[in-house]
Amino acid sequence: MREHPGAARAAVPYRRRPYRRRRATRPPAARCQETLRYGAGSSQRDGPGSRVVKLSTKRRALIVNGTLAVLLLGGAGVAYASLTAGPSAEAPPPTAPVTRGTVLATVSASGAVASAKTRSLDFGTAGTVTKIYVEAGEKVDKGQILARVDGTAAREDLDAAAASLDAARDGDTSTAAGYSQYVQARNSYRAAERALDGTVIKAPFAGTVTAVNGTVGGSSGSAGSGGSGSGGSTGSGGSAGSSGASGAAGASSGTSGSSGDGFIELADTRRLQIVGDFTESDVTRLKIGRPATVTFDALAGVTASGKVTLIDPVPQTSDNVVQYAATISLSGVPASVRLGQTATVQVVVAQADGVLTVPSTAVRTAGGQSTVSVYENGRQVTRRVEIGVKGDTTTEVKSGLREGERVVRSTSTGTGGLQGGFPGGGFPGGIRVGGGNGGGGGRGGGTGAGGGR
Repeated sequence: MREHPGAARAAVPYRRRPYRRRRATRPPAARCQETLRYGAGSSQRDGPGSRVVKLSTKRRALIVNGTLAVLLLGGAGVAYASLTAGPSAEAPPPTAPVTRGTVLATVSASGAVASAKTRSLDFGTAGTVTKIYVEAGEKVDKGQILARVDGTAAREDLDAAAASLDAARDGDTSTAAGYSQYVQARNSYRAAERALDGTVIKAPFAGTVTAVNGTVGGSSGSAGSGGSGSGGSTGSGGSAGSSGASGAAGASSGTSGSSGDGFIELADTRRLQIVGDFTESDVTRLKIGRPATVTFDALAGVTASGKVTLIDPVPQTSDNVVQYAATISLSGVPASVRLGQTATVQVVVAQADGVLTVPSTAVRTAGGQSTVSVYENGRQVTRRVEIGVKGDTTTEVKSGLREGERVVRSTSTGTGGLQGGFPGGGFPGGIRVGGGNGGGGGRGGGTGAGGGR
């Protein structure tokens, strides 16, 4: 028998369904903005999306900070290692190869260009200057007349002396009195001839007039103090003797190209020299005949050669410095060189050709023994050597090295080592705690060494 559906439902007791609060829905535009701001599946107030965002931000900050700390510690370690490392951790030292060549040792001095042959010329007879034929800087030939004084009185004296000589020659010269009279007349005639010759100045050699110290109409100066004698001087500080032909003594000096006391100054510009003052230690290495090279301050690139011709045995002392004068005669002088120009002389005192050479800075000598540092296989090996000529930049090596080997060149030496873990006792970059100029790592502000508190 079927039961009625309604009866069954009536028998089941009624159960009230629990109330569920419905969440308020937001507009789609608001939900889109939250999605872009907090991420998918998140809400503004709570939800798993907000916690994920906060967790990922902290993790990124920790990673970045950790990376920076590692880099900072690594950089500090590298800097400290580079400062405290020994020479083996540094770059290879400067080296130079052992080569074969020429070693030159020189000594130098400075001086002025001067003529090796000069003369101060004067008239042999006093009188009034009537003619000057030359000017300063003019080149003249040997025997050329340079100037003249009034010779009227000299010619009259010569005519009178010639008449007296003729009378004495016609007299009786067989007796002592007659012969004596003849000799006196002859001497007077010769003196009159010299006086007439002294009314003109002639060039004793070919050269250049460096000065004219007189004017037309003026006095000729002291008679007999100079003249047209042909004797000339060479070298330094020399003097010329008298000439028998013209009878006038002439003095000259070969050490200067400047004007002297003569009426006319003459110099031979084809024979030039330089007188340089060498120190007492350098002059001991000089020898007559040593070659020299000359450079000129006012002429860039112009050089001349020469050799030592005279070494003064008497020293010159100035400000407690002892020096010796040496004369260097020049050869192959360019035409642009002029008298009086300043020049520097380098005299070769020792030379070795075709020998093994190393830079002089690579050789260390102590206790009479010489050593060099040879750089091989990345290491410096000290080796004893026998040296020869010590040149200006290179040194001869007689034994102990082979051609092609590399030697260490010494650099500037210093006294500061590693103090307190940094070179020189300071921080990198030259900064010091105390701010002082001296060494030491104290906190005091002193300028001397130490400066501790």
